[in-house]
Amino acid sequence: QVQLVESGGGLVQPGGSLKLSCAASGSVFGIGTMSWYRQAPGRQRERVAFITSNDRTNYADSVKGRFTISRDYDKNTMYLQMNSLKPEDTAVYLCNAGRYGKTNWGQGTQVTVSS
Repeated sequence: QVQLVESGGGLVQPGGSLKLSCAASGSVFGIGTMSWYRQAPGRQRERVAFITSNDRTNYADSVKGRFTISRDYDKNTMYLQMNSLKPEDTAVYLCNAGRYGKTNWGQGTQVTVSS
């Protein structure tokens, strides 16, 4: 079993930045692709970015050029650096990790972009 804990969310003004973290614990050996998703009220859950176990990355068009996903294998932690934030980025951001065909989710961290 993998436990995932997100942190780093908060309230930020448009144009600002935040860095989210997702710390993995438990059975971390064998974790493959890790992803960031977001869920806004009334909208479908959207995958924002993912990073594979060999550091290949991919981004949703809506965040390309503004968000950067990364991973620290020593700390078993994934990050999402979010720059040039927009009100439409407001959502709960959730961490996801795949391990031997199973999917694990964190509880999420709220990001609110508002003036």
